[in-house]
Amino acid sequence: MTRIPEMILFGIIQPVMFVVLFTYVFGGSIAIPGAGVSAGAYKEFLMAGIFAQTVTFATAGAGAGIAEDMHKGLIDRFRSLPMARGAVLTGRTLADLVQTAVTLVVLAGVALLVGWRTHENIGKVLGGFGLLLLLGYAFTWIGALIGLTVRTPEAATSGGLIWLFPLTFISNAFVPVNGMPTFLQYVAEWNPFSATVAAARELFGNTIEGVPKSVTGAWPMEHPVWASLIWSVLIIVVFRTLAVRKYRSVSH
Repeated sequence: MTRIPEMILFGIIQPVMFVVLFTYVFGGSIAIPGAGVSAGAYKEFLMAGIFAQTVTFATAGAGAGIAEDMHKGLIDRFRSLPMARGAVLTGRTLADLVQTAVTLVVLAGVALLVGWRTHENIGKVLGGFGLLLLLGYAFTWIGALIGLTVRTPEAATSGGLIWLFPLTFISNAFVPVNGMPTFLQYVAEWNPFSATVAAARELFGNTIEGVPKSVTGAWPMEHPVWASLIWSVLIIVVFRTLAVRKYRSVSH
């Protein structure tokens, strides 16, 4: 990060643009149940979704980084050293987590500047950010698996983003799910991304009175904090196992 500061700079610019665009372009046009068309209410509804989108989009960077390490032969050098096979991937994903945390701090500052506020104590607010970072860390393991599977960094970047767009937009991140077709409501409310967004809103005190917790009665929306923890841990366990197994197979 010190050698290539542009990596952090570009990682910060994109989410900041999302905050500004959604707040000032769409904020006065999207109606929130119980709040009507209100830019202030939409800011409170929106920010947890922007934070979650930011941490999950780090997946593409994680995959591209690992793919580049393999392409340049760095993995071959690590292979010759007496270390656990999972150590390389764990180091890489933790490094990506640090970068994501820096981006999230800056983004929170920008959100405060455009009028976003929390309404809970500092412990709950930090807990909300902790769940967001845990989700981001979980998704970097998906990126790691993609980076080990594809042949080039460019393919890893594309592969890391193409599935994230439906995941983030078929969710409760940017609009309430009650306006979606019925089958998409079920998909959105069982989406792990939605669980973390709902948990962050709850812990930030950004829930809107007119927006029901769940339209379909889905358990993750009724208990978002627990659902977010369970989803993130499950993703880490599954995709870390798969990524380390893949690393071992490409190392021989």
